[in-house]
Amino acid sequence: MTNWDGVSFDFSAKTVLVTGGSGGIGGAIARAFRDAGAGVTITGTRPAASYDGDFAEMDYRQLDVCDGDAVAALADQIPALDALVNCAGTARPGGRDEFEPDAFAEILNINLAGSYRPARAFLAQLTASRGAVVNIASMSSYFGLPAVPAYTASKGGIVALTRALAVAWARHGVRVNAIAPGWIQTKLTKLAYTDPARNEAIVARTPLGRWGEADEMAGAVLFLCSPAAGFITGVTLPVDGGYSAA
Repeated sequence: MTNWDGVSFDFSAKTVLVTGGSGGIGGAIARAFRDAGAGVTITGTRPAASYDGDFAEMDYRQLDVCDGDAVAALADQIPALDALVNCAGTARPGGRDEFEPDAFAEILNINLAGSYRPARAFLAQLTASRGAVVNIASMSSYFGLPAVPAYTASKGGIVALTRALAVAWARHGVRVNAIAPGWIQTKLTKLAYTDPARNEAIVARTPLGRWGEADEMAGAVLFLCSPAAGFITGVTLPVDGGYSAA
């Protein structure tokens, strides 16, 4: 059972899939579900041995979320599912230019279509369990990040996709929500938090006055997948230290 200052979540006998669960926010969410008693499957693009992290008691599957056949095959291999968390995603800060059309299309395929494919592939299992889907949006769903237009567009799309699937799948008893992390210390944001000027500006702009940690995303996700959120669907919950409110 996972406990946050007296708030407990119990996912014993539940099955959870976390795409992109091999590190960062996805890894933190996967560990939280495991510690709450769930049977957890995580995916990543590389062989499991090439990742550092605590994957004890988790089932690792190598998966490219852009490969529809591979996603369908994984769905065939997991007959029951209570919760799906779509964490697989990427950006190209300081790397390949997202303004290039091919790179732009690639990022949308991974981040946006790569969230839809697993959700669609596992709909039958989620219907049977009256389960939940949680997508990972971003503060860039609402604010423009000029260096990463594809990432920004994909995360804006996640909010719209979450609403659309929530409405479409309510008749199946499947709830679909998202969280929108703010500035969280992960490998993806390393260029920002190791740059003194950017780091100072980000902390100054965040009402809680600090960066978030990946583990702090997990409580919101477990809540949205729990019976406590049984009447919540179509919502994107900011988990950003007040960044979007300021």
